[in-house]
Amino acid sequence: MSAGPASDADVARWTASLGIDGLVDLHVHFLPKPVMDKVWAYFDQAEVHYGMPWPVHYRTTEDERIDTLRALGVRRFAPLVYPHKPGMAQWLTSWALEFAERVPEAVPTGTFYPEPSAESSVDEALRAGARCFKAHVQVGAYDPRDELLDAVWGSLADAGVPVVVHCGHGPLRGDFTGLRIFGEVLARHPKLTAVLAHAGSPEYSTALDLLAKYPRVYLDTTMVGVPFSERGAPLPPDWTARLAAFADRIVLGTDFPNIPYSYATQLQAIAGWAADDRLGEPFLRAVLHDTPARLLSV
Repeated sequence: MSAGPASDADVARWTASLGIDGLVDLHVHFLPKPVMDKVWAYFDQAEVHYGMPWPVHYRTTEDERIDTLRALGVRRFAPLVYPHKPGMAQWLTSWALEFAERVPEAVPTGTFYPEPSAESSVDEALRAGARCFKAHVQVGAYDPRDELLDAVWGSLADAGVPVVVHCGHGPLRGDFTGLRIFGEVLARHPKLTAVLAHAGSPEYSTALDLLAKYPRVYLDTTMVGVPFSERGAPLPPDWTARLAAFADRIVLGTDFPNIPYSYATQLQAIAGWAADDRLGEPFLRAVLHDTPARLLSV
């Protein structure tokens, strides 16, 4: 079993060696420049916020970042946007839909926030063709059980459109983070197609329990198992053994461009899991292409 690509320059060759024509990344961030600048400014102060440096590896222009993904062989990706206060969600969704119109590899996405306009805004985005949504409980600092979101979760469940939910405690615990809380949303909307961002880090075992309970729940690989994350949120010893039961419900996510290491580093981690005989190259093909492609309808 391959150890994964040696570097970013090796990613496209390594991907082709697996018999797939490119990667499908379900967790990538593109934002309006003023918002992205503020995100990067926050990471510049990571030692204050997180107690460790977080140098953004792909801190380049928007066009350069798109070209980087193309060079890596990322054929389709979900450019995720997320609000941190009321009044942002509809604007960000409009921006993301426009971004997808001008970037062929980008899938139309949307977002929401617990406010009176949430239900109508999400329904409008679905009509406009949004094929993936992002909910960032930690950054938004909201309760996903808020009654203003109940109809939103219901609409997404009915539409079968995936929502990538950052609801884990990592990298910072919030008032409404933790898989127990989002588990209450799933209990109310068991048909929701939910992708637990960062595999629910650091509650990896609990995240896998939710996959066992809800057949439409998935995990993304974003920052999971890489050396940067292993220092503070290590994977459990039985990680690969338990993945074998859900090999078709793990999807590639990277957090590009806001990662403090190369894109190849994430792929190396995933390749390391596939070294388990219960997973192998079929697992890699599913994670890196087939499952996210199915979820995004590409």
